[in-house]
Amino acid sequence: MLMLAASTAIVAACSTAPDRPVIKTAFVRPQVPAAAREPCPEPVAVPDRRLSQQEVVSLWGRDRAALRMCEPRRRAAVESVDAAGEGAP
Repeated sequence: MLMLAASTAIVAACSTAPDRPVIKTAFVRPQVPAAAREPCPEPVAVPDRRLSQQEVVSLWGRDRAALRMCEPRRRAAVESVDAAGEGAP
């Protein structure tokens, strides 16, 4: 019985399995779609005439506000992804 216990201890000591699990860290660089790198379109040209109140409120104001908000948001998103990727190797 003592021989069996000694043999088990010797075989266990020859094991090639690591004592601790191997942990690998992989850095994943974020990717921005090519479409997000294209700038937003410029606001449409406003006609050189008097606009009705309805035109100003429903079309011109909404169009220009949406277009002016687009570019800073798009640029900020691309810059944040690019900055996050700079920390990766």
